[in-house]
Amino acid sequence: MESFGQSHRRLLAVAALVLVAVVFGFRHFSHHGAGAAVRVAPVAAAKEKTKKTAVIVDVVGAVRRPGLYRLPGGARVNDAVERAGGATRKANLAGINLAAPIADGLQIVVPAKTPGGGAAPPAAAGGGATSGPLDLNSATLEQLETLPGVGPVTAQKILDYRQQHGAFTSVDELDAVPGIGPSHMAQLKGLVAP
Repeated sequence: MESFGQSHRRLLAVAALVLVAVVFGFRHFSHHGAGAAVRVAPVAAAKEKTKKTAVIVDVVGAVRRPGLYRLPGGARVNDAVERAGGATRKANLAGINLAAPIADGLQIVVPAKTPGGGAAPPAAAGGGATSGPLDLNSATLEQLETLPGVGPVTAQKILDYRQQHGAFTSVDELDAVPGIGPSHMAQLKGLVAP
Protein backbone atom coordinates (compact mmCIF):
# COMPACT_ATOMS: atom_id res chain seq x y z
CA MET A 1 0.00 0.00 0.00
CA GLU A 2 1.30 3.43 -1.02
CA SER A 3 1.88 6.01 1.62
CA PHE A 4 0.13 9.33 1.51
CA GLY A 5 3.41 11.06 0.55
CA GLN A 6 4.08 8.73 -2.37
CA SER A 7 0.60 9.12 -3.82
CA HIS A 8 0.79 12.86 -3.36
CA ARG A 9 4.10 12.99 -5.27
CA ARG A 10 2.67 10.76 -8.01
CA LEU A 11 -0.39 13.05 -8.28
CA LEU A 12 1.86 16.11 -8.51
CA ALA A 13 3.96 14.46 -11.23
CA VAL A 14 0.85 13.58 -13.25
CA ALA A 15 -0.50 17.12 -12.77
CA ALA A 16 2.82 18.58 -13.93
CA LEU A 17 2.78 16.38 -17.04
CA VAL A 18 -0.79 17.39 -17.81
CA LEU A 19 0.11 21.07 -17.35
CA VAL A 20 3.11 20.73 -19.70
CA ALA A 21 0.90 18.96 -22.27
CA VAL A 22 -1.77 21.68 -22.05
CA VAL A 23 0.78 24.51 -22.42
CA PHE A 24 2.49 22.77 -25.33
CA GLY A 25 -0.84 22.06 -27.02
CA PHE A 26 -2.05 25.64 -26.54
CA ARG A 27 1.17 27.10 -27.99
CA HIS A 28 1.14 24.65 -30.88
CA PHE A 29 -2.48 25.30 -31.88
CA SER A 30 -2.27 29.05 -31.37
CA HIS A 31 0.65 29.23 -33.83
CA HIS A 32 -0.51 26.64 -36.34
CA GLY A 33 -4.29 26.62 -35.94
CA ALA A 34 -6.80 27.05 -38.74
CA GLY A 35 -6.69 30.49 -40.31
CA ALA A 36 -3.27 31.34 -38.89
CA ALA A 37 -1.11 33.48 -41.10
CA VAL A 38 1.91 31.88 -42.68
CA ARG A 39 5.06 33.90 -42.26
CA VAL A 40 7.52 34.20 -45.12
CA ALA A 41 11.13 34.50 -44.12
CA PRO A 42 12.76 37.74 -45.31
CA VAL A 43 15.29 35.80 -47.39
CA ALA A 44 12.54 33.96 -49.28
CA ALA A 45 10.63 37.20 -49.87
CA ALA A 46 13.73 38.86 -51.27
CA LYS A 47 14.19 36.02 -53.76
CA GLU A 48 10.67 36.60 -55.10
CA LYS A 49 11.53 40.12 -56.27
CA THR A 50 12.61 40.19 -59.89
CA LYS A 51 15.41 42.39 -61.07
CA LYS A 52 14.67 44.52 -64.08
CA THR A 53 17.48 44.71 -66.59
CA ALA A 54 19.08 48.10 -67.15
CA VAL A 55 18.66 49.77 -70.55
CA ILE A 56 20.87 52.18 -72.47
CA VAL A 57 19.26 55.05 -74.35
CA ASP A 58 20.51 57.91 -76.51
CA VAL A 59 18.97 61.24 -75.48
CA VAL A 60 19.34 64.01 -78.07
CA GLY A 61 17.75 67.33 -78.98
CA ALA A 62 16.77 70.10 -76.58
CA VAL A 63 18.34 68.68 -73.39
CA ARG A 64 21.21 70.08 -71.31
CA ARG A 65 23.55 67.06 -71.65
CA PRO A 66 22.75 64.94 -74.74
CA GLY A 67 24.33 61.50 -74.73
CA LEU A 68 24.06 57.84 -73.83
CA TYR A 69 22.52 56.98 -70.47
CA ARG A 70 22.02 53.76 -68.50
CA LEU A 71 18.61 53.61 -66.79
CA PRO A 72 16.87 50.92 -64.77
CA GLY A 73 14.34 48.69 -66.52
CA GLY A 74 10.84 50.12 -66.33
CA ALA A 75 12.09 53.71 -66.70
CA ARG A 76 10.06 56.27 -68.65
CA VAL A 77 11.02 58.90 -71.24
CA ASN A 78 10.80 61.55 -68.51
CA ASP A 79 13.46 59.67 -66.51
CA ALA A 80 15.81 59.74 -69.51
CA VAL A 81 15.23 63.47 -70.11
CA GLU A 82 15.93 64.21 -66.44
CA ARG A 83 19.08 62.05 -66.55
CA ALA A 84 20.27 64.15 -69.50
CA GLY A 85 20.11 67.26 -67.33
CA GLY A 86 16.49 68.08 -68.09
CA ALA A 87 14.93 69.89 -71.01
CA THR A 88 16.28 73.26 -72.09
CA ARG A 89 14.10 76.37 -72.30
CA LYS A 90 13.93 75.79 -76.05
CA ALA A 91 12.40 72.31 -75.64
CA ASN A 92 8.89 71.56 -76.87
CA LEU A 93 7.85 68.87 -74.39
CA ALA A 94 4.40 68.67 -75.95
CA GLY A 95 6.08 67.01 -78.93
CA ILE A 96 7.20 63.99 -76.90
CA ASN A 97 5.36 61.49 -74.71
CA LEU A 98 7.18 61.75 -71.36
CA ALA A 99 5.18 58.87 -69.88
CA ALA A 100 6.15 56.33 -72.54
CA PRO A 101 8.22 53.35 -71.36
CA ILE A 102 11.73 53.12 -72.76
CA ALA A 103 13.49 50.16 -74.29
CA ASP A 104 17.16 49.31 -74.70
CA GLY A 105 18.78 51.02 -77.68
CA LEU A 106 16.10 53.69 -77.99
CA GLN A 107 16.92 57.19 -79.22
CA ILE A 108 14.84 59.82 -77.45
CA VAL A 109 14.57 63.05 -79.43
CA VAL A 110 13.44 66.11 -77.46
CA PRO A 111 12.20 68.58 -80.08
CA ALA A 112 12.88 72.33 -79.94
CA LYS A 113 10.31 75.11 -80.22
CA THR A 114 10.19 77.45 -83.19
CA PRO A 115 10.08 81.22 -82.52
CA GLY A 116 6.26 81.00 -82.81
CA GLY A 117 6.13 78.36 -80.02
CA GLY A 118 5.61 75.19 -82.09
CA ALA A 119 8.07 72.46 -82.88
CA ALA A 120 10.90 73.13 -85.24
CA PRO A 121 10.21 72.14 -88.85
CA PRO A 122 12.35 69.61 -90.70
CA ALA A 123 15.78 70.83 -91.78
CA ALA A 124 15.40 73.40 -94.56
CA ALA A 125 17.61 74.29 -97.49
CA GLY A 126 17.50 77.60 -99.32
CA GLY A 127 14.14 79.40 -99.22
CA GLY A 128 12.42 77.28 -96.55
CA ALA A 129 11.61 74.15 -98.57
CA THR A 130 12.51 70.90 -96.88
CA SER A 131 15.78 69.44 -98.04
CA GLY A 132 14.37 65.94 -98.43
CA PRO A 133 12.13 63.33 -96.87
CA LEU A 134 11.04 63.71 -93.24
CA ASP A 135 13.32 61.72 -90.91
CA LEU A 136 11.13 59.22 -89.03
CA ASN A 137 13.67 58.99 -86.23
CA SER A 138 13.77 62.70 -85.37
CA ALA A 139 10.36 63.95 -86.54
CA THR A 140 8.11 65.54 -83.94
CA LEU A 141 4.38 65.03 -83.55
CA GLU A 142 3.66 68.25 -85.42
CA GLN A 143 5.98 67.32 -88.27
CA LEU A 144 4.39 63.90 -88.67
CA GLU A 145 0.93 65.50 -88.80
CA THR A 146 1.96 67.38 -91.96
CA LEU A 147 2.20 64.09 -93.85
CA PRO A 148 -0.75 63.09 -96.04
CA GLY A 149 -3.26 60.87 -94.24
CA VAL A 150 -1.50 61.28 -90.87
CA GLY A 151 -3.50 63.02 -88.17
CA PRO A 152 -2.69 63.56 -84.49
CA VAL A 153 -3.67 60.02 -83.45
CA THR A 154 -1.58 58.28 -86.12
CA ALA A 155 1.33 60.67 -85.55
CA GLN A 156 1.31 59.77 -81.84
CA LYS A 157 1.21 56.06 -82.73
CA ILE A 158 4.35 56.55 -84.87
CA LEU A 159 6.12 58.28 -81.95
CA ASP A 160 4.98 55.57 -79.53
CA TYR A 161 6.21 52.84 -81.88
CA ARG A 162 9.59 54.61 -82.21
CA GLN A 163 9.92 54.90 -78.44
CA GLN A 164 9.00 51.27 -77.82
CA HIS A 165 10.96 49.64 -80.66
CA GLY A 166 13.85 52.02 -81.26
CA ALA A 167 14.86 53.84 -84.40
CA PHE A 168 13.26 53.01 -87.74
CA THR A 169 15.70 51.23 -90.02
CA SER A 170 13.35 51.13 -92.99
CA VAL A 171 10.24 53.00 -94.18
CA ASP A 172 8.57 49.58 -94.48
CA GLU A 173 8.56 49.37 -90.65
CA LEU A 174 5.74 51.92 -90.69
CA ASP A 175 3.48 49.06 -91.75
CA ALA A 176 3.79 47.71 -88.19
CA VAL A 177 2.36 50.93 -86.72
CA PRO A 178 -1.36 50.51 -85.92
CA GLY A 179 -3.48 52.58 -88.29
CA ILE A 180 -1.02 52.63 -91.19
CA GLY A 181 -2.07 50.31 -93.95
CA PRO A 182 -1.05 49.76 -97.57
CA SER A 183 -2.79 52.94 -98.79
CA HIS A 184 -0.93 55.05 -96.22
CA MET A 185 2.33 53.36 -97.12
CA ALA A 186 1.81 54.29 -100.78
CA GLN A 187 1.14 57.92 -99.84
CA LEU A 188 4.23 58.15 -97.62
CA LYS A 189 6.76 56.63 -100.04
CA GLY A 190 9.36 59.29 -100.86
CA LEU A 191 8.08 61.65 -98.13
CA VAL A 192 9.71 59.89 -95.19
CA ALA A 193 13.03 58.20 -94.55
CA PRO A 194 14.61 56.29 -91.64
